[in-house]
Amino acid sequence: MNEDNARFCLLAGLILLYLLCGAAIFSALEYPFEVRARRLWKQQLDNFTQRYRVNLGALHTLLRQYEEANGAGIRVDALRPRWDFSGAFYFVGTVVSTIGFGMTTPATIAGKIFLIFYGLIGCAATILFFNLFLERIITMLAYIMRWCHERRLRCAGVGVVSSREESSGEEDSLEGWKPSVYYVMLILGVASVVIACSASTLYSSMENWSYVDSLYFCFVAFSTIGFGDLVSSQRQQYESQEAYRLGNCLFILMGVCCIYSLFNVISIIIKQTLTWIVGKLVCSGRHAHLRQKRSKRNTVQPISSHCPAGKHRYRDGSVETVCDSETDAGAVADGVYVGRRLSGEMISVNEFMVSNKVSLALLQKQLSETAHQGPRQSYSHQNGFSGGVGALAIMNNRLQETSVDR
Repeated sequence: MNEDNARFCLLAGLILLYLLCGAAIFSALEYPFEVRARRLWKQQLDNFTQRYRVNLGALHTLLRQYEEANGAGIRVDALRPRWDFSGAFYFVGTVVSTIGFGMTTPATIAGKIFLIFYGLIGCAATILFFNLFLERIITMLAYIMRWCHERRLRCAGVGVVSSREESSGEEDSLEGWKPSVYYVMLILGVASVVIACSASTLYSSMENWSYVDSLYFCFVAFSTIGFGDLVSSQRQQYESQEAYRLGNCLFILMGVCCIYSLFNVISIIIKQTLTWIVGKLVCSGRHAHLRQKRSKRNTVQPISSHCPAGKHRYRDGSVETVCDSETDAGAVADGVYVGRRLSGEMISVNEFMVSNKVSLALLQKQLSETAHQGPRQSYSHQNGFSGGVGALAIMNNRLQETSVDR
């Protein structure tokens, strides 16, 4: 089993375990509340039928009819029309952003058919927008971190080294400096928290929600989960209504973009961690296998690329594998092993300037090689940031480390 398949199986197993743990926790937290709510509702029905002498079957029929009316947008409290222009605009915004609150759904056959085609194009275009936003915000963060690094060097009295002087190997060269992916995650996390807290303050005052409910709504909306139990801007009248609706749309747009970017950065770190785990497991197995053959000193053992977390060195004509947690992947060129550090650093700022439109090209190449059953390029010699299509490819190619000596 190669590294990619091992990483996939490990991730699938961890996700399954994560789902099982989540189901157990939510069941323990929420099921008792559901049982109490059912008991209370049955008691309320019994009290109502006894007080007003209403037939229970007729009451159930009325309640079912109200559920149908509720699905069409009818509420006991006065709400804004769902399918006027402003309500329809709010609906298509939740469609193309994949939030899908569910409080408004098409009821006609023509509306449902139109939604299929409308959502197909709209969701694809919005995902492209999110990917382009991700590319630009990563570039902007690189400039900010470069400026901070330059300022730190100047405060320390270290001169800024030009690009021609970079080849001298000085560690403080700005051109060779690589901002850390963990700083990117920290900045995006702080930005998401600031936006969520600011939006929660607005929602708690305008919607009369508790602050915890407002934070909960922000995460559900910004992450495009969109349960629909809490939906903003649904009442018929608000104070400063137009300003509130504009602020609501801006907060949701900024929140979705930041959370989307944060999710992709976290996915890169998860992928890097899985690569490290798989590398450790494979390296341990190969080290035990080589230990059994240590008696054959005169035999030259081939360098294997399946030990991404290890280093190789020659001793008495043989190759010995040495595991190192700080190394990630290597490449063998003309018999020379070149190691790469798993440092969690991004590419240098100069290389950041080059626009790398790799997502579609990578997808086309993979499809072409699969169709012709040609040799697919292996990513086992690259670090944990390599590979992927779409947003993951953008993050990988923005964050991958290029530390091979030229």
